Amino acid sequence: MLFPTEFDVIVVGGGHAGTEAALAAARMGQTTLLLSHNIETLGQMSCNPSIGGIGKGHLVKEVDAMGGAMAIATDEAGIQFKILNSSKGPAVRATRAQADRILYKQAIRSRLENQPNLWLFQQAVDDLMVEGDRVVGAVTQVGVQFRARAVVLTAGTFLDGKIHVGLNNYAAGRAGDPPAISLSARLKELKLPQGRLKTGTPPRIDGRSIDFSRLQEQPGDLDPIPVFSFMGSAAMHPKQLPCWVTHTNERTHDIIRAGLDRSPMYTGVIEGVGPRYCPSIEDKIHRFSDK
Repeated sequence: MLFPTEFDVIVVGGGHAGTEAALAAARMGQTTLLLSHNIETLGQMSCNPSIGGIGKGHLVKEVDAMGGAMAIATDEAGIQFKILNSSKGPAVRATRAQADRILYKQAIRSRLENQPNLWLFQQAVDDLMVEGDRVVGAVTQVGVQFRARAVVLTAGTFLDGKIHVGLNNYAAGRAGDPPAISLSARLKELKLPQGRLKTGTPPRIDGRSIDFSRLQEQPGDLDPIPVFSFMGSAAMHPKQLPCWVTHTNERTHDIIRAGLDRSPMYTGVIEGVGPRYCPSIEDKIHRFSDK
């Protein structure tokens, strides 16, 4: 079925990249359609709910300077803010925030729903409409065809995604969400190069199960409280909370070493390249346990 309206831009995927792309196109006056398999997960922080830092803080500032949503959404959702390297010169300082994942998602969703020229549609994309050497639209899982002058793919690691838990693995975009297998296969048909990235997601721990008296409190910066957006203010922040520092010990290291033969990173099951500055805990123990 062909949808009667033709759009200027279609964005496939509603994560960090997709929501920013859709908002940017709509702000430029382009009729924009954002397609996501689940409207309820638009802007969801899948892994570490941290924004900015030494490696990424400048990117958040650049997105903000172009009118993007990430920095201002972080100001509305950040429960701890710190200026890293504050004892050093301005060139190496960076803002980092820990965000409330629910508040962040709400802030992004609100901007999407109130942005003129932007339409949201809940449906997974399985195929692309190609005429000659141009992509002219997207086809959803139930066969709805949307035409557009440009299609932006931001499906990310959902493309033929896999989750590994010890010796078990299964197809998924993230825990509880299906992968984009058909779309990935279509890209292979079009001879577009693909790679596989790897990230390790730590378990979520119920705070009621933690003995905080045995941990080291790590407060955020309070005087003044940093902000991320050029248009933000500390008054936007929700209640500020401390982080808590814990440590591994030799017994922890022994347990991890004893289980390396069951780690997908060391059995050859995972082939993707992990983030350089965010190794998994077993990788830390294996490579530099003395630090």
